Amino acid sequence: MQTEIIKNHSDKPQFGIYVHWPFCAAKCPYCDFNSHVRRQGVDEARFVAAYLKELEYMRNLAPNRTVSSVFFGGGTPSLMSGKAVGAILDKIAQLWPISSNVEISLEANPTSIDSQNFAAYRAAGVNRISIGVQAMNDVDLRKLGRMHSVDEARKSIKLAQSIFDRISFDLIYARPHQSVQNWQDELKQAIEMGTDHLSLYQLTIEGGTRFADLYKLGKIDMPSDDHARKLYDVTQDICADYGLYNYEISNYAKTGEECRHNLLYWRYDEYAAVGAGAHSRLISDNSNLRHARVDQRQPEKWLEMVEQQGHAFIDVEELDKDAQAVEYLLMCLRLREGVSLKKFEQLGGYPLDAQKIEKMVAAKLLIHQVDAQRIKTTEEGLRLTDYIIGQLIH
Repeated sequence: MQTEIIKNHSDKPQFGIYVHWPFCAAKCPYCDFNSHVRRQGVDEARFVAAYLKELEYMRNLAPNRTVSSVFFGGGTPSLMSGKAVGAILDKIAQLWPISSNVEISLEANPTSIDSQNFAAYRAAGVNRISIGVQAMNDVDLRKLGRMHSVDEARKSIKLAQSIFDRISFDLIYARPHQSVQNWQDELKQAIEMGTDHLSLYQLTIEGGTRFADLYKLGKIDMPSDDHARKLYDVTQDICADYGLYNYEISNYAKTGEECRHNLLYWRYDEYAAVGAGAHSRLISDNSNLRHARVDQRQPEKWLEMVEQQGHAFIDVEELDKDAQAVEYLLMCLRLREGVSLKKFEQLGGYPLDAQKIEKMVAAKLLIHQVDAQRIKTTEEGLRLTDYIIGQLIH
């Protein structure tokens, strides 16, 4: 599995649209994403009108592109109506040409309320659904602050499989008191429900979350590094047994079923993002350098800004060649396919130092594919990408 290369790899630049729906029914205690709870409800029509307006602004920044993927993330975009999703997709199609094999993904929670919209999303154009299951036992689901049961998760996945050609779901492991055997059983149970893609994340304590507060008080017992490593190794082995390989640190798929939108990020292609707290990377036609744009995080402030000026950028930075090269390394080393040395040189204006590469190869952290002009991490190097980058660029 270490030498597997993504079969749909292409050096042809891709262009994606990310739509951030920042609202959730409840805030999970481990989550540091830009998500908000609105007990009084959300004015969906007003927010959708703002998305359409910001998309128009984005088209002016990136006019001559073909959309290869669209991703609705959050938050919980499955709280949106099918009508709202359809309106946004129709607008995107009005503003840009759409690739014939476009991937349109939407994140969903497996509650009955969210699942009832699946057919409407498919009718609107969504062709890939990503379900936030997170755990396969009810006790841990409660601890993670999830609002669904395992039974609901199973029903949601079965329903999704009957409607969408491609589905994925997320699980969190390395949870407090999770044994290797428990995780083995849970992961096998999940895979046997039938999926060609899984996102498997180790639980981490993120600042500003409820879990961070509890951890400081000594009320959460996180697994040791050694135990977390055993859980990771088990994850690798079981997924390989079922024909799923980790094409990225935390994402496993059968060949050809990788999430193309996320690959676009990791390969450092272009994307326009709309919604509260969204981040974009667009190439300037004048300088051929990327501009990093960040939207206002607070949803109501974002809404007012877009209504007033067409966008809600609170920070716009032109990335110089060195910054682009570092970002490319940071993103692409996460992938099994690794880094194109040719693309790095195009972005940074200089080649990576061959001696530094060979030093990392000697340390068994990198593999240098000379004929393909690529470098990629070994199994050990995959967990030390920050260190590798520091060694390569300094």
